[in-house]
Amino acid sequence: MNLVWEVLILLFCISPFSLAAQGPQTLNLGAIFVFNTINGNVSRIAMKAAEDDINADPSILGGRKLAISMHDSNFSGFLGIMGALQFMETDTVAIIGPQSSVMAHVISHLANELHVPLLSFTALDPTLSPLQYPYFIQTAPNDLFQMTAIAEMISYFGWAEVIALFSDDDQARNGMTTLGDQLAARRCRISYKVALPPDPKANRSDIQNALIKVLTLESRVIVVNTYSKTGLLVFEVAQSLGMIDKGFVWIATSWLSTVLDSYKTLPPNAFNSIQGVLTLRPHVPDSNRKRDFESRWDHLSNGSIGLNPYGLYAYDTVWMIARALRLFLDQGNTISFSNDSKLNGVGGGILNLDTLSIFDGGKQLLDNILKTNMTGLTGHLQFNQDRSILYPAFDIINVIKTGFPLIGYWSNYSGLSLVPPETLYGKKANRSSSSQQLHNVVWPGGNISKPRGWVFPDNGRQLRVGIPNRDSYQIFVSTVNGSVQGYCIDVFIAAIKLLPYAVPYKFVPFGDGHKNPNYDGLVNQIISGAFDAVVGDVAIVTNRTKAVDFTQPYIESGLVVVAPVKKLNSSALAFLRPFTPLMWAVTAIFFLLVGTVVWILEHRINDEFRGPPRKQFVTVLWFSLSTMFFAHRENTVSTLGRLVLIIWLFVVLIVNSSYTASLTSILTVQQLSSPIKGIDSLITSNQRVGFQVGSFAENYMINELNIAKSRLVALGSPEEYAEALANGTVAAVVDDKTYVDFFLTNRCDFSIRGQEFTKVGWGFAFPRDSPLSVDMSTAILKLSENGELQKIREKWLVKEICNSEGSNSGSEQLQLQSFWGLFLICGIACFLALLLYFCKMVRQFNRYRPEASDPSIPSRSNSRSRRLQTFLSFVDEKAEVSKGRSKRKRSQELNVCMKDDYPIDGSERIQRDVSPT
Repeated sequence: MNLVWEVLILLFCISPFSLAAQGPQTLNLGAIFVFNTINGNVSRIAMKAAEDDINADPSILGGRKLAISMHDSNFSGFLGIMGALQFMETDTVAIIGPQSSVMAHVISHLANELHVPLLSFTALDPTLSPLQYPYFIQTAPNDLFQMTAIAEMISYFGWAEVIALFSDDDQARNGMTTLGDQLAARRCRISYKVALPPDPKANRSDIQNALIKVLTLESRVIVVNTYSKTGLLVFEVAQSLGMIDKGFVWIATSWLSTVLDSYKTLPPNAFNSIQGVLTLRPHVPDSNRKRDFESRWDHLSNGSIGLNPYGLYAYDTVWMIARALRLFLDQGNTISFSNDSKLNGVGGGILNLDTLSIFDGGKQLLDNILKTNMTGLTGHLQFNQDRSILYPAFDIINVIKTGFPLIGYWSNYSGLSLVPPETLYGKKANRSSSSQQLHNVVWPGGNISKPRGWVFPDNGRQLRVGIPNRDSYQIFVSTVNGSVQGYCIDVFIAAIKLLPYAVPYKFVPFGDGHKNPNYDGLVNQIISGAFDAVVGDVAIVTNRTKAVDFTQPYIESGLVVVAPVKKLNSSALAFLRPFTPLMWAVTAIFFLLVGTVVWILEHRINDEFRGPPRKQFVTVLWFSLSTMFFAHRENTVSTLGRLVLIIWLFVVLIVNSSYTASLTSILTVQQLSSPIKGIDSLITSNQRVGFQVGSFAENYMINELNIAKSRLVALGSPEEYAEALANGTVAAVVDDKTYVDFFLTNRCDFSIRGQEFTKVGWGFAFPRDSPLSVDMSTAILKLSENGELQKIREKWLVKEICNSEGSNSGSEQLQLQSFWGLFLICGIACFLALLLYFCKMVRQFNRYRPEASDPSIPSRSNSRSRRLQTFLSFVDEKAEVSKGRSKRKRSQELNVCMKDDYPIDGSERIQRDVSPT
């Protein structure tokens, strides 16, 4: 009995020490929020519910209790910092919050120093980097993903520019910077930013002044990234200014969906001011746990406020910490704190900094939190390597009078879609443009058609249109007594009249008027902001399209070569012009060649190709030349001869037709000659080449055609063209065909040589991504369709020019290269026919050579000359003579066999009798 009492006393003495070794029985958490805001109020209720649920189940923390201390920063960064310091003094293992990113940047430094994890689902500034703030964790999708979603929406609807209204604090400001980056990646941009005072400092006057400025701008797509109080005030002021109407596009970040979810009803003026607005809401998959919690919410909140997604994230964040703490304890760790050596010597005084201590297990608890893999009210919770939430997603909501319907979803995995993102995670990601879809939207003013997204700004400033102040070719652009006129100007004015909105503009000349300006420099004035557009004879070339946007071309053109020409007078030998000398020579050779080949193939079997040598020579010539007119009388008997003749007659047909057509052209069209045949002959020569001052032709010839710059001569006017060409300063001029046609109007001593070797067009230039370039392109197409563009062309450009149809006499001569394929086929046919014929003759000669039957010839003679002579005699013989000699040979062989008692059966005799001759 005494032993039992001793054991009990021992246990009673030891138990306090064992409990102390296990750590405190209450695990302290801190929470820093502004509780009189929507998210602060909802988060407080949700965190309290999570605390109660965790403490209701002793198995979660092994019998320990979770205690969350709430601190209201009341919109004050100073009070937020003080609250964080108080938590650090009371052995807090983790802090939830702060609500704003401004405080998060500051408090994160305390968390880094004291190793206390800091978790926030509302401070979502994308610049809160884990590299700089390793103990700060965002447990909801940060603004990088929300801004990416907005950028993809803007790109989906085809808008190029947006205006950003944002609260002037770290989170909203950095969010707009992120939006600008995401838009730039999609060739869009923020054209104007408006910073508003953050809650609760915003007032109606500041907002009204900002929106009046916005009204004078071009873009009508406005993104509002602020907080509930400021945001609702923005829309109320915008409605009073007529900005919640047709033509406008308003996109609000998640603050608006938070308001809609948290309040069942809004004041009528506030509700009417947000009609047609698009907003985003963090996507929370539907689940039984979520529905159960929603059913508890009215009881938890006493009906004071509705549940929004940030309340769900608050609940899950508490559970995330609780699970990490349970794992921390299960790993054998204890909750302990130690003094910070860096604070030694700075303590004392009223700050009591020496009471701040380092959480010894903070690093391990942080790692456990980052390893979270659980299913909460917001769905599956897990962190990526960069500490962002896995599969961030947003609902896209359209505010209309009848409610807040979903028009689609956005997720970082699949982009814009009509189905919930979680249904796509098991499939291969598809970010193609065809897969990006949203439902129809009701826009401000009840408009169901997509707004254009911009208007011409009503700010009293005219569109500054740069025009070239030319010294030559003023038919295209010129200034006469202060009035701008010309072909290009008429096209621009006609197009701008077709725009569905008024565009005030003024023309600004570029250049001194004494020489043609550099057109690359003219286009670059758009980049520098000196001009809003450039109108004139501006060619659309690659290096310019990299800097500006061009409209649809309103005239097609290209570079051509102009050279002096002289008239070719008719002569007695004009019939020789269609062919080049080489072509004549090759044609004559093939006539004789084909005649000779046919004679060889027909000589042994066709009497018409036999006779005395003189007769046979005349026959070959006659047969060859008569095939030119298909008038040959000799019949071909052999198969090979007929094959060669058919191919040759086809060649003759093509050559004859081409000759006839070319000769007809020569005799009926005025012929002009020049040593320059086109761009190829110009490149290979060493002669100098002229070009128009300011034209892109100079760079094209240097960079693309590799013509030395020393060969190029700049010319400023048609008169300089004519003078330089006439006196031989340049061999040719390379210029745009539109200019050249005007140059040749009354100058018949020059002509275009060869064909256009580039295809370019003229267009109007605008800044990159300017919506005016698209609308002007549409207007130019309308001018083309209704015939107005052709009328303007006829008014200015259609002039009677010198007839230059026959100007390319050199190029009209038929070259051998145009027919070498036909001659090659014919030559191969002749060669193969002769080869087959030769093989046949050799075979017959070897089998039936006359030596075997002629006793006067030595049977063993191997003399090469005698053998060749014998072969030629055999080939020259008529086929019947060879056949008779063959029969005599077979008779002699038979006699020899009979004398020598050689058995020759009937089959062998029959086989020899039917042998070919």
